[in-house]
Amino acid sequence: MTRRAERRFNAGVDIANPIYDMETADLKAGASSTTTRIARRLPALRRAAGAGLLMVAALLISCASDPPAVRPSATSEAQRTSRPQFEEVRALWVVSASLASPDAVRALVGQAAASGFNTLFVQVRGRGDALYRSLLEPRPEFLRDQPGFDPLQLVIEEAHARGLAVHAWVNAYLVWGPADPPRDPSHLVNAHPDWLAVPRALGRQFYDRNPHDPQYVQRLIDYAAANVEVVEGLYASPSHPDVQERLQRVWVDLATGYDLDGIHHDFIRFATSAFDYSRSSLEQFQAWVRPLVDAARYDELAAAVRDDPYAMADALPELWDRFRRDNVTYLVRSVYREVKARRPHLVVSAAVLPDWRSAARWQFQDWSSWLADGILDVAVPMAYTGDDELFGGWIDAARAAAGAPGRVWAGVGAYRNPVQRTVRQIDLARAIGVGGIAVFAYHRASATPPPAGTTPPLERIGEAAFR
Repeated sequence: MTRRAERRFNAGVDIANPIYDMETADLKAGASSTTTRIARRLPALRRAAGAGLLMVAALLISCASDPPAVRPSATSEAQRTSRPQFEEVRALWVVSASLASPDAVRALVGQAAASGFNTLFVQVRGRGDALYRSLLEPRPEFLRDQPGFDPLQLVIEEAHARGLAVHAWVNAYLVWGPADPPRDPSHLVNAHPDWLAVPRALGRQFYDRNPHDPQYVQRLIDYAAANVEVVEGLYASPSHPDVQERLQRVWVDLATGYDLDGIHHDFIRFATSAFDYSRSSLEQFQAWVRPLVDAARYDELAAAVRDDPYAMADALPELWDRFRRDNVTYLVRSVYREVKARRPHLVVSAAVLPDWRSAARWQFQDWSSWLADGILDVAVPMAYTGDDELFGGWIDAARAAAGAPGRVWAGVGAYRNPVQRTVRQIDLARAIGVGGIAVFAYHRASATPPPAGTTPPLERIGEAAFR
C-alpha cells in the first residue's frame, strides 16, 4: 500500500502521502459533480440510516462509470461461520509497531471497540517479518526480547472477546524500507538478495553481478532512498517462483494456524513500472513470451539479448507489461484458491490503489479484474486525500468497478485530515453505497495531534460516525 504514514511511523519520520498518479487528475476533473450529487442526498441518507435503510437509499445513487462484468464472490452465506456478520464493516488498520507488547495490544483492542470499530486489519507481516508463529520468517527486531509473545494470537483473543473481527494484514512484495539492511541473517533481504526486484536504472549493471555481494543490496537501498516519493523500499520480485511460493506459504500458515475472520493483502503490486529488471525476471519473461512470438522474431530478439539484456522487453512492451501484471494476478489467484480450500469462510480482501485503471497500468495491480474473476472478495481502495471531491470520485468509481456495494470498503486516510473531514468522508462513502469503511490508522487518527486532556481523535471519529 502506498501508505507513507505507516512507513514514516515505523521510521520515526512524518511526511505526507504522495499523489498516486498523474492519471488521477482525469478522475478528479469529473469528481465535482459526483460529490455534489452525493452531498445533496446526505441528509436523506442519514435519516435512512437511522431507520436502518441506508443501503436502500444508497442504491438510489447512480454509478460514476460503467462497471465491468462481475461474478458473485466465491464466499457464500452457507460457507460462513457462526461468528456474527456486520451490516457495515468498520475496520481499523493497525500497523505492526502498535503491537509491541501485550499491554499495547490490549489497549488498542479496547480503544477500537470503545470507538465503535468492529474489524481490525492487523499487520502481521510488515517488512518480510512475522508477528505470529512462523518457521519461514524472522520476528521483527522490536520483538526480539519477547520470544514468548504472539501478537496475533493475543489480538484475536482480545478482539473476539469483544465481538470484533480480525483480518491478518500482510505486506506482500514490500520487504524492507530504505534503511540499513536487516540484522537477522535469515531475513529475505539477507538470505535471498536474488529474490529482490531491480529498477531499470540498475538492471544492466546488475545483470552479471553476484546478488550476494553486499553492495548489491546496498545499491538497491540507496536507489530507494533517492526515490523515496515513489518507492517505499525494497520489493521482492513478483516473477520469481521462490517469492511466489514463500508468500503462498505465509498465507496458508496464517489461514490454518489462527482463528481469523479474514486475510488482507497489501503491497500486492509493483513499486512502479520501472521494476522488475532483475536477471531472473528478464529470463522468466524470455521463457514466458516464446510461444507468443513468431519463431524467427524470437530468435532475432534472443540474439539481441546477448548484447542488451533489455532487448526483448523493450521490443515487446505490451507483452512485457502483461507478463508483470499476470505475475501479480497469479499470486492473488493462488492465495485465494489455497486459502478458500482450507478456510472457505475467510474474507479475502486487498488494500488497493484507488484508481483501478492507473493501478493496473502502472503498478500492475489489476484489482477490478480480480473482483470480476472471483479471486478477491473485497477491494479496499486507499482513497487517502484531503480533497472530498477526489475522495468521492475514487469511491464512486471503485463502487462501479466492483459491481456490488459489499465488495468495496472505502479506505479513509484519517492521518491526513482533521477529524471533521474524516467523518465527512465516511458519510460520503456511505452515500455512494459501500459495504464498509476502513480507517487508516490506529496510531494516527488525525492530521493534527489533539490538545492535552482532550478526547483522542479515534474516539471522536467513533462518536461522530459510528454511534
